[in-house]
Amino acid sequence: MAKWCNLTYHLSLKTKKTNLYYMALTTVLCSIFYLIGSWQHGGATTSATLLPSLPCTTTTPSIPDPTPNTTTLDFTAHHTADRLVTLSPAARASQFPPCDPKFSEYTPCQDTERSLKFDRQMLVYRERHCPAKGELLKCRIPAPFGYRTPFRWPESRDRVWYANVPHKHLTVEKAGQNWVRFEGDRFSFPGGGTMFPRGADAYIDDIGKLINLGDGSVRTAIDTGCGVASWGAYLLSRNILPMSFAPKDTHEAQVQFALERGVPALIGIMASNRLPYPSRAFDIAHCSRCLIPWGQYDGLYLIEVDRILRPGGYWILSGPPVNWENHWRGWNRTRDDLNTEQTGIESIARSLCWKKLVQRNDLAIWQKATNHLHCKVNRKVFRKPPFCQNQDPDRAWYTKMEACLTPLPEVSDIKEISGGKLANWPERLTAVPPRILSGSINGVTAENFVQDTEIWKKRVSHYKAMDFQLAEPGRYRNLLDMNAYLGGFAAALVGDPVWVMNAVPVEAEVDTLGVVYERGLIGTYQNWCEAMSTYPRTYDFIHADSIFTLYNGRCEMEDILLEMDRILRPQGSVIIRDDVDVLVNVKSIVDGLQWDSRMTDHEGGPHVRQKLLIATKQYWTAPDQDQDVAKTTS
Repeated sequence: MAKWCNLTYHLSLKTKKTNLYYMALTTVLCSIFYLIGSWQHGGATTSATLLPSLPCTTTTPSIPDPTPNTTTLDFTAHHTADRLVTLSPAARASQFPPCDPKFSEYTPCQDTERSLKFDRQMLVYRERHCPAKGELLKCRIPAPFGYRTPFRWPESRDRVWYANVPHKHLTVEKAGQNWVRFEGDRFSFPGGGTMFPRGADAYIDDIGKLINLGDGSVRTAIDTGCGVASWGAYLLSRNILPMSFAPKDTHEAQVQFALERGVPALIGIMASNRLPYPSRAFDIAHCSRCLIPWGQYDGLYLIEVDRILRPGGYWILSGPPVNWENHWRGWNRTRDDLNTEQTGIESIARSLCWKKLVQRNDLAIWQKATNHLHCKVNRKVFRKPPFCQNQDPDRAWYTKMEACLTPLPEVSDIKEISGGKLANWPERLTAVPPRILSGSINGVTAENFVQDTEIWKKRVSHYKAMDFQLAEPGRYRNLLDMNAYLGGFAAALVGDPVWVMNAVPVEAEVDTLGVVYERGLIGTYQNWCEAMSTYPRTYDFIHADSIFTLYNGRCEMEDILLEMDRILRPQGSVIIRDDVDVLVNVKSIVDGLQWDSRMTDHEGGPHVRQKLLIATKQYWTAPDQDQDVAKTTS
């Protein structure tokens, strides 16, 4: 037993000695590694200098930093707009040269030379036919020599500078109808028209005696074959927002005149494709001697009017064949011919379940049914047109018209309005649209709509603080929102003397153009990989929200920006909002367009990745052709 105790004591003593050796060795090794580390970082440091070597803030200038390799933890935003690298002015000059002056009125998708390659049946050749990728111009469209800033609204309604639209053809062709007059250095617009010799105002008064134009139930109107858009121009003073269209070159520069006057308009025609608007969009459709063959092609064009007309909306027709009994000699047509045309129109209107409200003097007005309960019953009488089957009524981008009746949303009672009743204007602007209340707009709720409206009020207020021209009342008139969504940008500007073309890209995840119209605003479908159906220098201001993110990988960024440059007026402005990385690339191209531009932070502050690019197009024009000729001659 004693031996066992001695053995235990001996082993315990040996273990303790071994632990001491290990502890000593560990201490020595740790000291060596510490000294090596200190030597690699510039030699030994005291505890007093070690702590400042890893500061949590930038070094204060008044306290010298004893360690030249100090690491700084920077908590500031690394993507603020003022930190982005900008190109030098020298890099801006030559990327996109001016186009030849012959392109000063170039409309890529309505080019006359290209149109001649297409079928003339149903005027297909006058529809949109856009250039192929290899045909796109890579230059900046010039304004004509002498171009001037347009008159401000409402003066612009009645006056346009000749240098801006140098075409006198209409002043000769329509001299007796008071469309337009040439006076010195400008055109004047007396408000006349073929079917309203007493002026557009008196003509609209006549319409107002037949239907109520003053209670806010009529807000959106479409003028088919609009001429110089005098009807739409005079509607604006009555809080009715028109969309006017006419084909290019029927009468030279008619849509260009309309836009120069500050009236909403697009180049367009009723041919084989649907008009680029959603179903149930307009309160009124109007034709004043618009030369559209309403009775032909199984009533195809009246069927299209029915698609875009709101339940309970009105179709107004003046000119042939209305009141033909008193006008047939002046129209150089036979009584039988005109009677046959009117009979055909009346028959098609009945087949669409329209009710003829009144015909007085040169005006005839029909009203669309508020629902299709009766219309489904009378299909036993009117076999044509049948109701469309499995068709999206809002699809309207290169979509062929069909001779079938677009069915209205289902109702349970004959007194119910299909799709829901709209509030009168101005309550219509902020009331939740029926398409949202019904749940037909995927992912958009009433709460989303209200929030979006408030967000855009704040954003537009921020824009005006950033762009003094947008804040100046009357400086801008024609505005374009390239990605309108619910129309919040336009709604926030409704109190200003402007109108906004709300474009909804066909590539957008959700089709919201119907909501825009239910708010009492106007717009169009658009693919921004193609040119817009409008003339150069259409818009004073362009707003582009996330357009370049949406079209990333679909087409070239520079082609979209060149189109923006084409349709923007000299000294007009652009606000582009997008991700910071996207905007850096956008700015490099904008500099090549020779726009004056700057980056600024999102209204939410520098920590938001989305930024704003604010730019102004410089004033420049084509050279004076007369001087060039004189130099060549000398």
